[in-house]
Amino acid sequence: MLKKYTFIASALLCAQITTASSQNPEITEVVSVATRAETAVSDIIGSVALLDEGTLNLVSHSHIQESLSRLAGVNLHRGNGQEYLPAVRSPVLTGAGGCGGFLMAEDGIPLRAAGFCNINELFEAHTEMAQRIEVLRGTGTALYGSNAMHGIINVVTPGISDQRRLALEVGADDYRRLKLHAGTDNLSVAASLTHDGGYRDQSGFDQQKVSLRHSYAENDLTIDTGMTLTNLNQETAGFIVGLNAYEDRAQIKGNLNPEAYRDVKSARVWSRVSRTLGDNRLVITPYLRDTKMDFLQHFLPGDPLEENGQQSAGVQLGYYGELSDGINLIAGIDAELTDAYLKQSQDSPTQGSPFLQATIPVGMHYDYQVDASMVAPFINLDWGYSQRLKLNAGLRFESVRYDYNNNMLAGRTAEDGTECGFGGCRYSRPESGKNSFDNWSSNLGASYVLSSNQDIYMRLAKGFRAPQAAELYRLQRAQQITDLESESIDSIELGLTGRYQQVSYKLAFYHMEKDQVIFRDSDFFNVSDGNTEHQGVELELDYRINQALTASLSATQARHTYLDSSLLDGVDIRGNDIDTAPRSFGSVRLAWTPNESQSLELEWQSMGSYYLDPENLHSYQGHDLMHLRGSLNLSPAMRLFANISNLTDKRYAERADYTGFTQERYFPGMPRTARIGIEMLW
Repeated sequence: MLKKYTFIASALLCAQITTASSQNPEITEVVSVATRAETAVSDIIGSVALLDEGTLNLVSHSHIQESLSRLAGVNLHRGNGQEYLPAVRSPVLTGAGGCGGFLMAEDGIPLRAAGFCNINELFEAHTEMAQRIEVLRGTGTALYGSNAMHGIINVVTPGISDQRRLALEVGADDYRRLKLHAGTDNLSVAASLTHDGGYRDQSGFDQQKVSLRHSYAENDLTIDTGMTLTNLNQETAGFIVGLNAYEDRAQIKGNLNPEAYRDVKSARVWSRVSRTLGDNRLVITPYLRDTKMDFLQHFLPGDPLEENGQQSAGVQLGYYGELSDGINLIAGIDAELTDAYLKQSQDSPTQGSPFLQATIPVGMHYDYQVDASMVAPFINLDWGYSQRLKLNAGLRFESVRYDYNNNMLAGRTAEDGTECGFGGCRYSRPESGKNSFDNWSSNLGASYVLSSNQDIYMRLAKGFRAPQAAELYRLQRAQQITDLESESIDSIELGLTGRYQQVSYKLAFYHMEKDQVIFRDSDFFNVSDGNTEHQGVELELDYRINQALTASLSATQARHTYLDSSLLDGVDIRGNDIDTAPRSFGSVRLAWTPNESQSLELEWQSMGSYYLDPENLHSYQGHDLMHLRGSLNLSPAMRLFANISNLTDKRYAERADYTGFTQERYFPGMPRTARIGIEMLW
């Protein structure tokens, strides 16, 4: 059904390309995701999406997926609690090679150091209080390096405001949240405190986040400083097992892993110093990051405990200037140092088959520390060749160095050196050593004004992703050393943006090929010889039906396939769909706003079917959901808001996959859930 609506909408837009321009002014949207400086979306060559403060307040998401699912090309599969698996112009990525396909940032600074990503890292950003969330779909610009392969998500924390705002929200399953934003002329604080009892047994969480902002300005000098602190204590419910188990109401409430948990603490502080030099500007942004995470790996035999952490310091230096009339320059250098560690241990014997019991011993499995460095100079040029034609080119070189120190015996023995049965222990520790990776990324684009309200653009980009530390040093079975290459991606994109009368639209076509894809092969070796192809079309459409009614569409039609001929269980997967890669997904929204005091939105969210395994032998049928949101201003200083998710109480899976050990397994979707809140301003 979604494919049908996408085709109709696309055909309608193409038919209107040559129609006379509209007299309706277009609201200027500003983002910083492409240039690390506030830039009008219309000046960016590429596909940029934006969730503004009004949209974020309307959705009032309890999980970041609820807001990001409104954007074409973005497809987060929700896990339990605050966990998720990401996709931006990609399949939903997981496992070896899955982490690091996207760059997640807050206020323009990556949430994690290069080489130390976390698949769930957006739960460390203060999205609940963001003034906006920006998404660059596709390979990043020269201002961003490793991990910006499929896209960039940048969370912008609240700015300085002397208005005070307090919101209280309650809902099903003992859900409670308090949000506060207050400040003075140059200092503000934003805080969110959340408790959720969880809709499944022993699956609740408590989360606290605080963001501080300070601003100083004198003559040609401005200094903006920010700090974000987060803490998450989560009980975790795992998969439910069995074909279509998500349809069984008794099972979706259960938790086969009541012992599982995840505790995460993060702290980030930065200061952006900007000095105007005539018509030019120099921006220096030093920053510090500290992250610690402990979680029980309930999805692995023996339920081992992982403890990891990173401390990093870095700086972003950028020079923004005008070389000549119409040619603007951004040049600079990024650099950072990281001290990271990872430990994995098990305190009770492994249950299961004799093989598992013999190869997964009690005690320490991994204990290593990595000192890392990253240095990356870059340059970007924008050239307004004429009033209609604009050109863009960027180039970046990035060097990443790892100094790995193994704190245990090398090899695949138990902690005390005892040999495991069946040929050796499951977990293998390489000798201490050093690795380095040097990579180039580039982008080249052009945009052309077709008319006063229609632009067309084309963009070429090459991105990369250096191997992550865990892929290099967290080995299994007989593997004693890795020979991994950096992943690389080549992309081409063609887009059309415009407005006609009450209709505005963004249409993008893309094709990407990724080489040296890192994955774990059938021998449990981390290797980097995979090749994949990604192509699709994205459409975002807004139609102002009348003064009170607006209809919006976000639609994605894509195919993600394996290009390499790998045999899995005797099946050649070349040309197969990548597992967890739906060919279509999106949403349609109808908003009713009769006046400034009332609003109501009905959303239809559609998820297409997808395969659960590379062999394409097992699949999930997809689902359709309805959500209802509303807001009512009781006075200029008081607002009521409510949210009903899964309005029709559909039984569905947030995520489905397949393993040879457990067969079909699912994270069940939440049943119909209501939340209501009140917001006060003063």
